[in-house]
Amino acid sequence: MTHLEVLPMAEEHIAAVAHMEQVCFSTPWTESGLRAELTSGTAVFRVVLADGVPAGYGGMHFVCTEGYIDNIAVLPEFRRHGIGQTAVQALLSYAQNHGGTFVSLEVRESNLPALALYQKLGFQQEGRRRSFYTKPSEDALILTRRFA
Repeated sequence: MTHLEVLPMAEEHIAAVAHMEQVCFSTPWTESGLRAELTSGTAVFRVVLADGVPAGYGGMHFVCTEGYIDNIAVLPEFRRHGIGQTAVQALLSYAQNHGGTFVSLEVRESNLPALALYQKLGFQQEGRRRSFYTKPSEDALILTRRFA
């Protein structure tokens, strides 16, 4: 079994997280964009290490008890090992521990593995953004996890 560790994103993780962005998304964040999040007062970015190697990450902005997940990314060779779930749970825990009322995100409607994960973690569909994604164009489903 792989040992997973969750750490706040730091300068030492920027190149690895930027690489994940390049591999996982058609419109990736840049190193400078990710680096800017290190000093943002609302950013909550977590890196998941698998046996010490950066394997995935999750990032959200948390404002006035509301969490908005920007990205969850897992390198292809590490998928199906609980890394995405670990990243999402780290963000949900942060929100709950800081008085959050909900966490919301957008996901491509064709991303069935992600949709299954989010449903498993208690997210429910609350909307749709038409043609939200590009390369290729696709609708986004708006999913939200509310806390009691």
